[in-house]
This record gives sequence, structure tokens and C-alpha cells, in this order.
Amino acid sequence: MSMLNLVYLIFAFIPARAENICSAARDRPGVARLSTVDEQLKCVLSNIDPGYIIDLTRRLVATRSVYDPAVPGATEEAAARLVAAELSALGLAVHVEEVAPGRPNVIADWQGSAPGPTLLFEGHTDVVTEGNPARWTYPPFSAELVDGRIYGRGSADMKSGIAAAVGAVRALARSGLPYRGRIRLAVLVDEEDLMLGVKHFIRSGWAKGVDGAIVCEPEQNEVCLIQKGAMRVRVEFTGVMAHGAMPQAGVNPIPWAAEFIQALGRLEARLVQEHGENVHLGRPSLTPTIVQAPAEGPPQLNVIPAAARVFVDVRTIPGVDHRRLEADMRAILSAMSERDPRVRAELEVFEDRPWTETPPDTPIAQAVAEACRRAAGREPVYGGVPGATDGTFLSAWAGIPIVTLGPGDRYIPHQVDEYVEVDQVIEAARIYAASAVLFSARHPESRALGRGAEQAG
Repeated sequence: MSMLNLVYLIFAFIPARAENICSAARDRPGVARLSTVDEQLKCVLSNIDPGYIIDLTRRLVATRSVYDPAVPGATEEAAARLVAAELSALGLAVHVEEVAPGRPNVIADWQGSAPGPTLLFEGHTDVVTEGNPARWTYPPFSAELVDGRIYGRGSADMKSGIAAAVGAVRALARSGLPYRGRIRLAVLVDEEDLMLGVKHFIRSGWAKGVDGAIVCEPEQNEVCLIQKGAMRVRVEFTGVMAHGAMPQAGVNPIPWAAEFIQALGRLEARLVQEHGENVHLGRPSLTPTIVQAPAEGPPQLNVIPAAARVFVDVRTIPGVDHRRLEADMRAILSAMSERDPRVRAELEVFEDRPWTETPPDTPIAQAVAEACRRAAGREPVYGGVPGATDGTFLSAWAGIPIVTLGPGDRYIPHQVDEYVEVDQVIEAARIYAASAVLFSARHPESRALGRGAEQAG
């Protein structure tokens, strides 16, 4: 018998076991509710259903949600509708809001039995392209379950995280526990591109009143309180088109682009010298990723292009000032123009994503760390998010304390043969559920309400 089959046999008894644990505690003489956090955790965790979570993960992975504006119907809609239907079946109040044609956000609330803090679980339905399916060992949207792994595009990034969050809320609802507060699930679109989904979520007021958020991105179930910032930069150099045999008749923008790129390297070295290397995130970087000359149209060997374009992927760590960094890049161009008045360059930061850092003593950070101990049986392992996530804007725009934690190797997303370990998915669901219990029990708002109820009684 395989280990996975053994797991399924063990968990076949979960419904009866869960009811016994929860009923025994509820039926104690003179106790109207589960009186200790330990009892609440045992009850909720006994309602985690691995079979349900694995099945939901596979159904989500099998639902292709690559956004491609060139292909009619290639959006996140089918995956979003699947999530919305699942949450409606669980009795949550579900809202589906279109961010762009065929690209809906799904927001759902589970309201506890008493007022308290609001905890947000956040994820995204869009996935990156699968590339050439022939390079995959298993078809990229077949969601094959092999040797304890689910294979497919989006399995790690991040449909398993969505399924784990839904499974956690399902366990809370099925436990019948009195719960102080509200849990909101936000399953959003466009995280892989311009993050239109989370921006719409915040602008529509859904972030108001949220006291803490868990971003369910693949981070190997590490507790990530810190993530890199990002700037997307475009620089346009304008010259004068001419015949390659008569370069003096034109102005070649390519050497300017090359000089700017070399200056970026020196600026990066200065940043590293000033800010060092973060233990979880590494170094800040300024990486030229696209160089185009000509900027428009096909290149030709014997033609000096009229324009050249450089795109720069900037990644920052805590302490780096984005405004100052933009000013430094503009200063490079100004210095070039002073040396050569023919230099004409325009710089645009078309996307700015601040770095984030959540103090470890915030209620959500403490709850998640303790949940690792209580639900996963281990000390929390701390890490950092190397890229930007929707959590960037939840923190920067809405001021919500965030923790990023989810199943999946952080290096496997966007690769051929992407997969997620089933054990990590179930562990994530347990951590999410325990985090919700602990966040509610220990949040200052819940404590104040609890004292008020005791005094009224």
C-alpha cells in the first residue's frame, strides 16, 4: 500500500473523529462554548479534510486560467466562477466583481458568531503560460497526482494556496465553533502582470476594516514578513535615422543606451554598498531586461535607428528609497546630456511596488508563528518573498499587516513540470485554520469584546 493511499484511509475517519472531538468539548457540563484555545484548535483542525482540499486543488489546476488578450475567452473567468460556486456552497456571502472584461475578482465573507477582527486570506486565479506542452512530463492542465505531488501549471503558484485557504475556512464553518470576527477570502485576477485585481479590490473598499492578511503564495510554508520592492522602468533614447555607411548624417542612440546600462551597474554597486545584503532577500538589483533598437519596427543592418529603448527591472530591499533611486537614474541621463547635448532621453517608472516589512510582534505575525507550532508541530521557519505580490499593495496602499505563507517550492513557479507537494498543501490548510483561531482569540479587539461580555454578565 502506498503512503498516499494510507493517508487517504486514515483521513476517511475524519468526519466522525471531528464530531467526537468537538462534541465532547461542547458537551462538558456547565460549559456553553469551547473555553480554551487548545480545545478550539483541536476541534477546528479535526475538521480539516485533506481529500476535499486535494480535490479542489486538482479541479482548479485543471481549469486553465492563462490570460491572453489575443485569444478569445483566455481569462481567469472559469477558475473564478469555480471558486465562487465552491464558496457559495459553503454558505459564504460571495461577491463577483469584474475588473476587466472576463476578469472577475471573487470576494467572500464568513461571519463569526460575534464581533471581532477581520482576517483576510488572499490569492490569485491567473497563471502564467505553460509554454510548449510537449516539454511537460504530464499535460500542464491534467492535474496529475503522482507520488504525493500534484503536477500542472498553477499547482504551486497558486491554486493549491487558494484550495488550502478554502479548506481552512470550511473547517472553521463545519466545526460549529463560536468565532469572534470575520474571515474574508479575496481570490483576485492579474497578479502575474499589473496586479489590476488587488488594486480594484482596494479601490472598491474591500480592504477597509481588514486587521491582518495572509497572502497564500508559494513560500514552502515559511513565515515571510518581508518582501522585495520593484520598479519597472522604461527609458527612451531618441536619435536621428541615417544610412549606416554615413553615420555622420544621423545620431545613433545605441551608444547612449549602452552608456546608461553601464552606469546602472555602478549605481547598483553603490546601492549594495549602502544597504548591504538582506538575510532573507539578498541584494538590491537594477537589471536591464530588454534592449530594443530600433524602438519600433524591424531592425536593419545598414540603418542607424531613430530610437532605442531600455527596460529595467529594479528590485529593492527595505531601506531603499524608491524616489531617491528614480532621481539617481534621472541624474545619470542628465549627466549624459551635459557631456553630449545631442542626447535626448525620457525615463518613465510605469510601475512602482514598494518593499514591505511586517514587524514580528503584530497580531497576525504572532498568530501565524504560533500556528506553525500548534498545527504543524514545528518552529516557524522565517523567509522572504523575492518578488512582489498582491500583498505589496495590501500593505502599501491599504496599510494592512501581511504575512506571506503558502505551499509550494518558491523556485518551481513558472517552470515546466510545476508541482506542489500534497503534504505541504495540507500543512498550509492547518496553519491557516489555526492562524484564524489564534488571530481571533488574541487580537486586542477580541480581548476587549471578551472583557466587555464578562463585565456585562
